Amino acid sequence: QVQLQESGPGLVKSSQVLSLTCSVSGGSITTSRYAWSWIRQSPGKGLEWIGLIKDRGNTYYNPLLKSRTSLSRDNAKNTVYLQMDALVPEDTAVYYCAAAPFLTRRATDYKSWGQGTQVTVSS
Repeated sequence: QVQLQESGPGLVKSSQVLSLTCSVSGGSITTSRYAWSWIRQSPGKGLEWIGLIKDRGNTYYNPLLKSRTSLSRDNAKNTVYLQMDALVPEDTAVYYCAAAPFLTRRATDYKSWGQGTQVTVSS
């Protein structure tokens, strides 16, 4: 069972760039066993899948967020990153890093989750 730990700035301003880090332990991010996703939950809303990265570095994005989202990774650090630009207050959410045993966009398929990191976007 992999363990995931998110970290980020907490508070950012509108139009700025958000950079989040997901540190993974208990398994390699280069293994084909997992898909690594970022998922968020805004206040009063359900889980929203943002994007994922697979073992060979292939990335997949939510079409609604694709234009301003980028996932990357550092294999040596076993870390996955999320960058989101042109932030608006509606991006305020708890951002989760999660792992699923296959390529999926459904949050319910993800069995391993980090504790989440709160991101608040001020206007």
